[in-house]
Amino acid sequence: MDLDHKDASLTTPKEDIDLSNINALVVEDNDINQIVIEAMLNEFNITSINMANNGQEAVEQCELGVFDIIFMDMQMPVLDGPQATVKIREFSAFKHTPIIALTANVLSADKQRCFDAGMDDYIAKPLEYDALRSILLKWCRTNIKRT
Repeated sequence: MDLDHKDASLTTPKEDIDLSNINALVVEDNDINQIVIEAMLNEFNITSINMANNGQEAVEQCELGVFDIIFMDMQMPVLDGPQATVKIREFSAFKHTPIIALTANVLSADKQRCFDAGMDDYIAKPLEYDALRSILLKWCRTNIKRT
């Protein structure tokens, strides 16, 4: 399965999108990457952003709250992205929540590992604005407020 993130951006005008009603969880062990991802999500008016430093923290946060989208790093200490995704999918509230892999590895086998774990999509690191925009348009379309 190969997903083309350019498709969503071609069908939606380059107008500002307001996703201020989105509650996001970012699971990333690198402090700099956390800052970058948070700043990029803020560009789409997403300000309700929880951070987890590893997969175990993500699982614990999912036990306590509900998120509209989860961005999951693949390689982390304690519990990696695929292992955390399997555990999160066991919660009924997260059966259909989009879980997006954050990965520097975009080879076919790496992508397939994301999907096999129950992730819905992936985005390559370093993150690019247009790729993130396409992911948000694709997976949060019903939450978009047009400005």
